[in-house]
Amino acid sequence: MLSATDRYLARLIAVPMLGTLVIAAMLLVLDKMLSLFDFVAAEGGPVSVVWRMLANMLPEYLSLGIPIGLMLGILLAFRKLALSSELDVMRGVGLSYGRLLRVPYLYAIALMLLNFAIVGFVQPLSRHAYEALRFELRSGALGASIKVGEFTSFGKRMTLRIERSLDEGRDLQGIFVRAVSRNGQSLAVTAEQGRFLATDDPDTIIFRLRNGVLVNDAPTYKSPRILSFSSHDLPIDLPQIENFRGRDVDRELTIPELVRIGHAPGTEDKLRDQVRSNFHFRMVEVAMMLLLPLAALAFAIPPKRSTSALGVFLSIVFIVTYHKINQYGESVGGLGRIDPIIALWAPFLAVAGLILWMYHVVAHRPGGQPIGALEFAFAKIGKQLVRLVKRARPAVEAP
Repeated sequence: MLSATDRYLARLIAVPMLGTLVIAAMLLVLDKMLSLFDFVAAEGGPVSVVWRMLANMLPEYLSLGIPIGLMLGILLAFRKLALSSELDVMRGVGLSYGRLLRVPYLYAIALMLLNFAIVGFVQPLSRHAYEALRFELRSGALGASIKVGEFTSFGKRMTLRIERSLDEGRDLQGIFVRAVSRNGQSLAVTAEQGRFLATDDPDTIIFRLRNGVLVNDAPTYKSPRILSFSSHDLPIDLPQIENFRGRDVDRELTIPELVRIGHAPGTEDKLRDQVRSNFHFRMVEVAMMLLLPLAALAFAIPPKRSTSALGVFLSIVFIVTYHKINQYGESVGGLGRIDPIIALWAPFLAVAGLILWMYHVVAHRPGGQPIGALEFAFAKIGKQLVRLVKRARPAVEAP
């Protein structure tokens, strides 16, 4: 059963944690959204595919946003307790830091299991779906739009040009079509209007043209045949699109698949290094979440009679830097230069040792402040900057 203090801590942690998680995920999504709009527009694809691609990228953003949200949620909760002296009261009535960390660790364990499910199973599948959408967009399988005023090729034997597009592409005007068959017969068509119609055959569409001229030529004809028409249906064979590759990339494999391929006797050395490196990368990212409550507590408590927010800034730098170190260790381990266990677990043990030392200073040394030296240095630098600004400001003469 949770005590009143535990429920109070749970409420303090929940609000900033959820807020930070949502903000971090939205910032990453907005940053990716701009590049996706440019990519989809350049490929001439429908706008709706952008939302599908962003949805498939969301698990990857959550895998980074969840640790950041957990860290800042716990940090801001304990910082509020420290600034309002509630933390001193709790310590005074006999609540140790270990006891106060019960609720943060309940959050950490629950989010760790959630993050394991995301990075181990959801993220690989969503990443493969994202890459499949990119492939289909480039290959035209998503129904890439015909760019107005430009020549568009349907395979190697047909070229199409549209002058104007009205009614969201349903009414095309100023049409030119040129097609060449395998036996050398050519067809050139100009028409005032036209629209595409679906057929029962998924590999063929009908281009219904109105008020135009058709020129048909072949090696056996003495002269081209010219025909004026008010309505003409031109069948168009859609080009064959190759299938997208399977999930044979390490980032697109689930945890059981990584384990199976990494221990298979016939696996190539290069692939085995990549698979093992990616597996250990996911494991250290998940395992790190068990140390975040200790790190958040160490960063949260400012020096006495101080409201410095340096710990908040350092916590964000700390977790992002560690994530980048893991990414570098994964790439080095995947190249076979260093064993993935050393490349990824050695930094984890070093960071774990640093976090445990910081927690020991806060919890077991009276007045202990693990980032006290940095707090003092930044405070001194801040005072010097204020003095320089005052000296540089021109004196205002009295009227």
